[in-house]
Amino acid sequence: MNVQIFGIKGSQASRAAERFFKERSVGIQFVDLKVKPMAPGEIKRFTDKFGLQSLLDTESAAYADSGLKYLKVTEKELLAKIERDPKLLKLPLVRGGNKFAVGQDEAGWKGMLG
Repeated sequence: MNVQIFGIKGSQASRAAERFFKERSVGIQFVDLKVKPMAPGEIKRFTDKFGLQSLLDTESAAYADSGLKYLKVTEKELLAKIERDPKLLKLPLVRGGNKFAVGQDEAGWKGMLG
């Protein structure tokens, strides 16, 4: 079994996900969102499961700095903002087969090991 971790190298939460799966000898494909943005199809998989608003880290400095708390933007505009600044997301986003987890969700990660 392999998992994909979408995160940012150096992020504490992304490192926690990497460590969790490595300790359990699970293969990892890490996608650094600062280097390569998520493909629209990948974002759609997560938004279909959780909804776009649940993927946003509304407590982050990036969210406050973006003005999203006060601006009304379309979903298309929001997706464009996320592509430019992945720190707007609750990272990491983890996908193992058809199972998904958002943020530092150890229970969700354990569910992928099934």
